[in-house]
Amino acid sequence: MPKPATKVIPLLARESVYVGVDVGKLRHVAGFVSSTLLKRHGRFEGCPVLTFEQSREGFRALIDRIREYTPLEQCFVLLEKTGHYHQALVQYLQEHDISVYLIHVQERPKGMIKTDKRDALGLANHLYNQLELGVQVADKLQLIRRAIPPTEAASLLRGLIRHRYELAHEATRRKNKLIAICDELFPEFAHLFKDPNAPGALAIRQHYPTPHAIATASFQALRALRLGSHPSDAKLNKLQEIAQQSIGTKDLGRQRGLALEQGQLIAELHLLQHHLDELEEEITRIVGQSREGKILTSIPGIGSIQAATLIAAIGHINNFPTAAALKSYCGWAPTLTQSGKTLDHAKLSPKGTRTVKQMMFLIVSNAIQMDCEWAKIYERLVPIKCIYDERTRTYKGKLKVMGRIAGQILSMIYALLKRDAEILHASAGRPVPEPQLYDPVVHQTHRQGGYRAMKPKSPRSPLIQLPTKTS
Repeated sequence: MPKPATKVIPLLARESVYVGVDVGKLRHVAGFVSSTLLKRHGRFEGCPVLTFEQSREGFRALIDRIREYTPLEQCFVLLEKTGHYHQALVQYLQEHDISVYLIHVQERPKGMIKTDKRDALGLANHLYNQLELGVQVADKLQLIRRAIPPTEAASLLRGLIRHRYELAHEATRRKNKLIAICDELFPEFAHLFKDPNAPGALAIRQHYPTPHAIATASFQALRALRLGSHPSDAKLNKLQEIAQQSIGTKDLGRQRGLALEQGQLIAELHLLQHHLDELEEEITRIVGQSREGKILTSIPGIGSIQAATLIAAIGHINNFPTAAALKSYCGWAPTLTQSGKTLDHAKLSPKGTRTVKQMMFLIVSNAIQMDCEWAKIYERLVPIKCIYDERTRTYKGKLKVMGRIAGQILSMIYALLKRDAEILHASAGRPVPEPQLYDPVVHQTHRQGGYRAMKPKSPRSPLIQLPTKTS
């Protein structure tokens, strides 16, 4: 016997409704929680739910159900970040001006029954507690975050940067395989070519895959494969000499298999590098035309690829209420361990976005080698923060100084992008001025104590004076 349809009773016109969505691949489950619903059903597990498809018709059914409860501007939706399945729903809800919040995937308490309905209502209740009741949570992974649509540049770069990361990873895998094949097939090859995967070395390996093929090839044929004047004639003669006495594998079957695999790997590597060149050209063009790209590339140490990675990861600077939140997201936040007097140390948090963390290390490495303020800060802090080793006559522990500089760079990035976002918001409907770029003179003045921060000062709280105790 089919279950009767649940009758929807309209709530107060201005009452907020909190919706939690358990995201699936083909269908989602939405749970509805509000003050009136909690009074009516007694507990949040008894509040109504709606199952809808991952389609426009299903999304429209969700909007219609929300309108039956409250106006759309009074609705707040919470979803877990589960891969890419939630992105279409988030975009659809934001098109209808519905406030969308995201949260990390929550670990379910052990022993609790697992159902999609319970998960959806648990998310709705979690959103209700934080927004309606103002309940604070000790675990920051349980904090909800307002989902703000990314900028145009971030939308363009997000997929390109991820694809570039995957292509670079695949290219590295093939280079490692080619090195392993070279070590087994012709180990002496690496004695003459510092990088056996360099373009000139790959050209020789592709046309003459085995030591016997190199030893029996004509000198003019080997010379025709050179790129410019490298390798030299003397090195080519030496290559043929050692190829005749190579200690590589003598198994003809194994040689044939390695030669075939090597040729395919070289062809795949060339294709990957061609695609990487196309991607980097498109990324450089997008960064050069965007306001965020112009701001970031004006900072010493940040190139087009580094700027694109940061733009794609940030999305929109308004996603982060403070510079500390941005640094924590990028993995440059300290983890403090303190107990009594014997245990007290700090280190970088292992959390954060891995690609951004790696990119920030490269940015600092580039900046401290340039003639800029970051290099001066590095030179000043290394003798102070690092331990001098008398044996090696070098300082140890330079990474913590680099971490300090990375945090300062992220703070500057936050200030510049936040300032530009405020300028764009204030210039709605009017001509937009050029973005404010990094100024080394202003940075030098700031280090000398003569520069004021760009962020506005918060008004001071009124002083509350406690009544004095009368005897």
